[in-house]
Amino acid sequence: MKLNDKVAIVTGAGAGIGEATALLFAKEGAKVGCNSISKSGMKVVNAINSSGGEALFIQGDVSNEQDAKRIVEESVQRFGKIDILFNNAGIVIPGSIDSISTENWDRTMAVNVRGIYLVSKYAIPYLKKTRGTIINNASSVALKGVKDRAAYTASKGAVLSMTRAMATDYIEDGIRVNAICPGTTDTPSLAGRLAKFEDPQKARQDFIARQKLGRLGAPEEIAEGVLFLACNEFTTGASISIDGGMTM
Repeated sequence: MKLNDKVAIVTGAGAGIGEATALLFAKEGAKVGCNSISKSGMKVVNAINSSGGEALFIQGDVSNEQDAKRIVEESVQRFGKIDILFNNAGIVIPGSIDSISTENWDRTMAVNVRGIYLVSKYAIPYLKKTRGTIINNASSVALKGVKDRAAYTASKGAVLSMTRAMATDYIEDGIRVNAICPGTTDTPSLAGRLAKFEDPQKARQDFIARQKLGRLGAPEEIAEGVLFLACNEFTTGASISIDGGMTM
């Protein structure tokens, strides 16, 4: 198994890409600290534990400093170390610059950018000990603008730039830092956003049309990219586009 004896933390592990990655990490032998803001992460932890793996549920909001610290500390208390941090938790709130509320702009930045800063801040001292790795979930929109996603695009551009800065800062400590840039992925989060459109089916087809492969991504496909970055020890400061050709 590729992650035998490794300990991973996955934020936003309750559904979608986070859930698929937590399950894949466990299948590859890792012990997994699974965070989600709601209790949805419990089902993922139960699935891992019932299949012979080992996982811990830590409920919390990554944008809250005490919660971010607790996510790290409870994982270390349970498993003794951290080898892998997957900063996956994020939100998508639609809007252009002149239509999104200031509150929603600030909330997007708090979760998508501040959350990565906070969890990484408290994980790095432990990752230095294991010469571990961080994978940040950016987005294809960090590389290509899309309509009605101003705050989300800005936040994911920040994540991509922050990834390069982190990789530079910690390379001498043996910590590798990389990012994935997924295209539109078929997750419960996407389903919730589509349901708000006047014609959800047309909206879904419009989202599909952005990928040149002609379909949405599966969470498991994105998880495979995260696993690659967790394992490949000659990759740092990189971003991998798993986007069905969206940014070609």
